[in-house]
Amino acid sequence: GQARKAVLQQDNELAEMRQRLQSHADFMGELRMQTKEVSANVDDWREQLCVKIRTLTVADKTVGAAQSKLQEPCKLLSGEHGHGRLKGLERMLRMRQQYMIGQVAQIYPVRPLNEQSPIVKPGLNSSITRTGVSEAVSPNGSQNGQAPLAILGLQLSKLSIKKTSYFSDKTEIQKSATLLGYVAHAVSLIASYLDVPLRYPLRLGGSHSYIVDHAPSVDPSIAPGVSSSTPSSTSMRTMEFPLFFEGQETTRSAYAVFLLNKDVEQLLNHIGAESLGPRHVLANLKQLTTIVQSQQYISD
Repeated sequence: GQARKAVLQQDNELAEMRQRLQSHADFMGELRMQTKEVSANVDDWREQLCVKIRTLTVADKTVGAAQSKLQEPCKLLSGEHGHGRLKGLERMLRMRQQYMIGQVAQIYPVRPLNEQSPIVKPGLNSSITRTGVSEAVSPNGSQNGQAPLAILGLQLSKLSIKKTSYFSDKTEIQKSATLLGYVAHAVSLIASYLDVPLRYPLRLGGSHSYIVDHAPSVDPSIAPGVSSSTPSSTSMRTMEFPLFFEGQETTRSAYAVFLLNKDVEQLLNHIGAESLGPRHVLANLKQLTTIVQSQQYISD
């Protein structure tokens, strides 16, 4: 009986060994399949990596060629005919502009009335109006008791929008027209030196100068004395406003001075400065010439 038990025990052990062997064989089969899948993926990854390497190689050559081409422009920029020369030319241009505008400032000096040159004729030192300094505060830039600004003894009057009798004296009318002619000529010269096309062009005529408005708010049919280059039926009209006083009506002349100040503001903005206000044409002109004649204008 013991021999039978021993045989049964050996059969059981052999069956267990067969089962373990089969399990191991199944595991190896699964592992072999996974290995094949991984091998296939590795081949795909290797192919993708090769493509990327080739792409990087081409890109590296392209970058190298671009750097080689860039070296020549860099040499040109850093050379005597490069960026340094451009900066030098800009500095020379600004120095020339400074000199020319300085000449304009000497021809038409904008100074407080009490600092005018003694060579000016006494007849020019009188105020344009008979209303006192307070009436000339806004257009001349004077305030807080300071003397109003003037050019060669002529100061700009405070214009009235209504018909007045302030300018019954033809001499006073001529003084005002002369001053506005000075300002118009100075603005025209400065604009040409700075190469700035004025938004409101000037037609110079000394004491009978005009300023052009391409989109006026005044209807020519109700604005006598204002010349127009296009028919009144046109929506966009080119009209000229006088920088001098006609009779007792000063409305159009006041608008002309307003546009003239706009031109000065345009020049101030061109050099990076701000306007002092819409009624400070002489003060704005003085600020413009002062900034251009400063050392900062060249260094900027």
